[in-house]
Amino acid sequence: MDPEIAALAGTAGTTVVTLMVTNAWESARDGMVALWRRFQPARAESVGEELEAGREELLLARRAGDAASEAELTAEWQGRVRRFLLAQPEAADELRRILDELNPSLPEEPGTQRIHLRARASGSARIYQAGRDQHITER
Repeated sequence: MDPEIAALAGTAGTTVVTLMVTNAWESARDGMVALWRRFQPARAESVGEELEAGREELLLARRAGDAASEAELTAEWQGRVRRFLLAQPEAADELRRILDELNPSLPEEPGTQRIHLRARASGSARIYQAGRDQHITER
C-alpha cells in the first residue's frame, strides 16, 4: 500500500474522531459525507449515519471515562478511510482539501505547534523530515 495513502487515512480518521466532540463536528461530518457522495454515492447516507452513531458512542464513552473506545473508534475510521482511498485513489486530493479546511477547527494542546510534512520519493531517493531537531549519521 502507498504510505502516503496510509498516512492520509490515519490523519483523516483521527481528525474526524477528534472533531466529533467539538463545535466543528457538523463541518467534519458534512465534509466526509460530501466526499463519499462524490465518489461512492450509494454509501454516502450510511456513512453519515455511521458518523453520527460514532459521535454518540464517543460522547457516552467520554462521560464514562472510557478512553479505549475513542482509540477503537479512531482506528475504525482510519480503516474506513484507508479502504475508501484504496478503492477511490482519485479522492485523495479532495480529502486533503477537506482536512485543510477542518485543520483550524482542531483543538490545540497547550505548548504544541502544528506541523504538516509531505514528501514523495521514487527510485533510490531518501527523504528525511523532522518537526524539530534531526540528527542523521550515515556510514
